[in-house]
Amino acid sequence: MKISGIVFDMDGVLLDTERISEQAWHAAAEKTASPEAGAMYAVCTGMTMPKIRAALEERTGTECASAFLAAWNGEFDRIAARGGIPAMPFAQETLAALQGRYRLALASSTFSGRVRPQLEAAGLLRFFEVLVTGDMVQNGKPDPEIYLRACSALDLPPESCVAVEDSPNGIASAFAAGLKPVMIPDRIKPDAETLSRLWRRCASLREFAQIAQKGFAPENSCAGDLDVFSVR
Repeated sequence: MKISGIVFDMDGVLLDTERISEQAWHAAAEKTASPEAGAMYAVCTGMTMPKIRAALEERTGTECASAFLAAWNGEFDRIAARGGIPAMPFAQETLAALQGRYRLALASSTFSGRVRPQLEAAGLLRFFEVLVTGDMVQNGKPDPEIYLRACSALDLPPESCVAVEDSPNGIASAFAAGLKPVMIPDRIKPDAETLSRLWRRCASLREFAQIAQKGFAPENSCAGDLDVFSVR
């Protein structure tokens, strides 16, 4: 089926928030003396806040989880206020090149109160027809709900859409929803299970844009630009 839509994750794909988030996470673990929480960063990456809280509560207890999350949010805001949240390399150029050629949506586990101002500050909000955020779904990533809602809002079948993600939880969500998952790894490298779910993998947004502008045809792929692990 022809690809008509592209649904982007935000954190670690379009905005360099994962670096700040990880730094804040470990600072919060030290501040709250919670090494168990500190070890859970990779597991929680890509989840909505309720899912992160549930995972932390299961491992550390309610009181510790609440203290840790408060410290994490505080550290994130402190770091972001000091240096801002930069866009990922080629983010604006990629979206500008694809706008008009594809229908563009965002599916972010982050809540709308942060998504909109962060995208606006980076000059990226204007490119999207649809925003689906973590506070708009009952079940966050790795559940498929957020991607199904994005495709529904675009009025496109999932199989005609590509999902661009950086985390295993995001890839699992897009795969379960029936989209074609493309991974641009950021802070977390894909394990074997994640690789088995990928449609394609790119090293950067620029490489993804080059392939997308050629229409995702197999003959337009080049070794080094793109690795194809499985095509559904």
